[in-house]
Amino acid sequence: MRHKLLSLIFLFIVSLILVTCSGNQPENSLQEPLSEKVLTIWWNRGFYPEQDEALQKVIADWQEKTNNKVEISFFSTDDILEAGTNALAAGKPPDIFFAQIGEFTLIPQWAWEGKLVDVSDVIEPVKKSYSDTVLKSVYLYNNVESKSSNYAVPIMQQGLHIHYWNDLIREADLGEEIPKNWDEFWQYWQNAQKNLRQQGQSNIYGLGLPMSIDGTDTSIVFEQILEANNLQIVDKQGKLQIDKPAVRQKIIEILDWYASFYKNGYVPPNAVNWHNSDNNTNFLNRNTLMTINPSMSIPGSQQEDEEIYFNKMRTIEFPNNPNEAKPISLVSIKQPVIFTSSVHPKLAKEFLSYLVQPENLGLYIKGARGRYFPIMPKLWEDPFWSDTKDPHISVASQQLTANQTRLFKNSTNPAYSQVHSENIWGEAMRQIFIEGLSPTEATDIAIKRITEIFSQWQTRQ
Repeated sequence: MRHKLLSLIFLFIVSLILVTCSGNQPENSLQEPLSEKVLTIWWNRGFYPEQDEALQKVIADWQEKTNNKVEISFFSTDDILEAGTNALAAGKPPDIFFAQIGEFTLIPQWAWEGKLVDVSDVIEPVKKSYSDTVLKSVYLYNNVESKSSNYAVPIMQQGLHIHYWNDLIREADLGEEIPKNWDEFWQYWQNAQKNLRQQGQSNIYGLGLPMSIDGTDTSIVFEQILEANNLQIVDKQGKLQIDKPAVRQKIIEILDWYASFYKNGYVPPNAVNWHNSDNNTNFLNRNTLMTINPSMSIPGSQQEDEEIYFNKMRTIEFPNNPNEAKPISLVSIKQPVIFTSSVHPKLAKEFLSYLVQPENLGLYIKGARGRYFPIMPKLWEDPFWSDTKDPHISVASQQLTANQTRLFKNSTNPAYSQVHSENIWGEAMRQIFIEGLSPTEATDIAIKRITEIFSQWQTRQ
C-alpha cells in the first residue's frame, strides 16, 4: 500500500513539472494558446480621425472573429520611421509596421538587407485584384537571400495633385480658362499674381511650390517635374543614367527653371524653410493661388466647410508635358511590412490577409476621405470615387484611372530610396537659394552625391 502511495506521489510530481514547463514555453512556441498572443501594430496616424477609426473597426472585427488580441500604437509621420528604425536595431520591432512614406525611404533598403518577411502568401489569394504596376512596387530584392520577392503588402496609392482658389482666380480676371499647355500653364499663375497685386493683394503668391530640404514634398514634386520633361535618372532596369551629358544638361535646365519661380518672387519667401505641411498651411491661409501636394489632404481638410470645398477650391489635372504629350502621374503604393525579427510573423500575416479583403480595405481607404485611393478595380466601383458632384475626389480619381501612371524608382533600385531620404533635390535648391550656387554647380554636386550613393549600394552586393 505504501509502495503504491509513493508511486502516485511520484506521478503527481512529474505531471506537475510537465505542466509548469509547458507554462513557460517561449512566446512564439507552437504550443502556446492562441488567445495569449498579442499582435503589436505600429501604424502611421491618419490625417483625419476617421482614417484611424476605420482601421480600429477592422481590427475590432478581426479580434471578434478570431479571438486574437491586438495592441495598436499610432505615430506621427515625423516620428514613425525613427521609432521603427530604433526598435529594429534593438531587436524589438512590432509585428506589423506601416509608415506612409516608408516606400520612399526605408522599405526597399530593409528588403535588400533581409530584414523583411516574404509576404507572397498574403498577396497570392488577392493577386488578381492588383495591377502589374502595384505588384511591381512590392517586388523587391533581398541581397541576403539573393532573390526578389514580395516583401510588403500593397494597400492603397497616393498621387500628386494640383489645387487652386477658384474665387481668387475669378478676381484676377484673366478672362480665359486655365491653359493645358505646359508653358502657358505656369505663366497663367504668374499673370494672376500680377493682377491681384495690382488690386492691392500684396501678400498673394501665384505658386505654392516646395523649395526646402526640410520636407520630402520638395523631392516628390521635383520628381514629377522631371517626369514631365521625360528625364529618367535611372532606366527601367534601375541603372543610373545621370552620367550622360544630355541628362546632366537637362537637369541643369529644369533646376534653373524651377528655381526661377522663387527668384522672381512667385513663390513665398519662406518656401525654403517649409516642412511637408507648410505648403498646405500657406495655401489654406490663401497666401498662394495654387499648390502641388503629394496627397489629397488639402481638400479633405475642408470637407466640413461646403462653401470652400464645393465653390472656392478646385482640383485640376496636370498640364500636358512640354512635348505636348499627356502627363504621366507618379504614384506611390502604401505598404505595411513584417520584420523577420517580429515575434508573431504568422499572426501578422493572418491580420494583413484580413485587411486586404476588399470590403475591409475599402472601409479603411474611404476613412482617409479621399487622401489616398484604391489599387483594386473592385474598389473603384464605389460611387464615392466617381461622384462628379465632388469637385476634388472625382478629378483625382480620373487622373489616376484614365491617365497613365508610373511608380517612383525606389522599387527599381534601393539606392534611389536613399536619394529620397537625403532629399538631394531639396539640397540642390538650398545651395542655390542660401549658398548662392548656380544651377550648374548645384546639379554637379547632386550628380556626384547620387553617383556615390549608387556606388555604395553596388559594393554592398
